[in-house]
Amino acid sequence: MAVLVFGLFVLGHGASISPAAPAGIAAAWTLSGLSAENGATAPPRPVQRSILVLTYRSGRFWQPDVTVATVVAHEGRLLVVEESVGGELVINQPAGHLEPDETLPAAALRETLEETGWEVRLTAFIGAYQWTSPNEGRHFLRLAFAAEPLRHHPDRVLDEGIVRAVWMTPAELAAASARHRSPLVWRVAEDFLSGRRLPLQALTHCP
Repeated sequence: MAVLVFGLFVLGHGASISPAAPAGIAAAWTLSGLSAENGATAPPRPVQRSILVLTYRSGRFWQPDVTVATVVAHEGRLLVVEESVGGELVINQPAGHLEPDETLPAAALRETLEETGWEVRLTAFIGAYQWTSPNEGRHFLRLAFAAEPLRHHPDRVLDEGIVRAVWMTPAELAAASARHRSPLVWRVAEDFLSGRRLPLQALTHCP
């Protein structure tokens, strides 16, 4: 979970945080000595350093959900998944969230394997897509890749919520638009089918 340190506040002797201070305040106490006028060292006094920690889940700042998706094509069909979301069976490309310290291509390969049981080779970058869910208000940034299948692991247990992986023709996928998890499903597929391809080198990971 991402954490943002908003500010640092130093309070002197006798100062305190108001009971009405925002939730998420993390306080640390340290001791420091002050020289008295007679040269003696005064008793240590507390210095309170308060760090306001803001998290995405607490709703204190905004950030998009960064996801990857893979369009896997083979013999005129596209690899998609049927997954259970909110009690409904919806259709999506193999897709999921970018994880910490993970490159975008690595995330696409991992999600495709976890959701379909297919090892694939990425061949191109299709594009970046923004979408805001009208139901939740969540903002998604999807990075989509084109890929070709290499090896299937039919006995592999798929991710939680995934019912099955299935190959569909573009016409079948378009006809099932009412079951698409989001408008991104067809938009990405449509761009792929129209020949949109960008080099994978368009994405750079800076270690």
